Amino acid sequence: MLKKITIFFLIIVAFQSINAQNFDIDLLKKINPRYTTNQLYKITSSTAEPLAMSVPLGMVAVALVTENKKLELKSYEVAVSLALTVVTTGGLKVIIKRPRPYETYPNLIHPDEYDYGNSFPSAHTSMAFSTATSVFLNYKKWYVAVPLYTWAAVVGYSRMYLGQHYPTDVLAGAVVGAGSAIICHWANKKFFSK
Repeated sequence: MLKKITIFFLIIVAFQSINAQNFDIDLLKKINPRYTTNQLYKITSSTAEPLAMSVPLGMVAVALVTENKKLELKSYEVAVSLALTVVTTGGLKVIIKRPRPYETYPNLIHPDEYDYGNSFPSAHTSMAFSTATSVFLNYKKWYVAVPLYTWAAVVGYSRMYLGQHYPTDVLAGAVVGAGSAIICHWANKKFFSK
């Protein structure tokens, strides 16, 4: 599974670096309006970091109060997955150094605000998908998956709508987040669940 994720991620990186820029910017132009009037996307985008951090903290708080060791272990898995996601995303931003779309195409892309930092991959998206995947892997129910993945997908879409990221940034963020969660879940099952 790790090999498949790595290959998929390398394809995305290669795609974004060779002649994919036209596809990326063409799709982004269709998503990003001249005036970002839809506040839902701005609000949803702003939930990525606090919600991603609140989930493992809430889980560990409930686990400690109820003395539920299983839940405590799951909360650590979600937290480590999020930490791995943040470190991986930050490292890739430093290595790849892709400018934000409004920096490269100031006349075509209209951001809601001017953000700092590099574009690839989307940190908001990676945190949202890390959280969604981590929780889902521990509670495999449709009523857990649907709201979590809907939220994560809307966070990713909002980053494009707001002019902050290219589609490939968002796709890579989803892969990094979900991949980190899958790796942590596997490690937890293999080394700590017994």
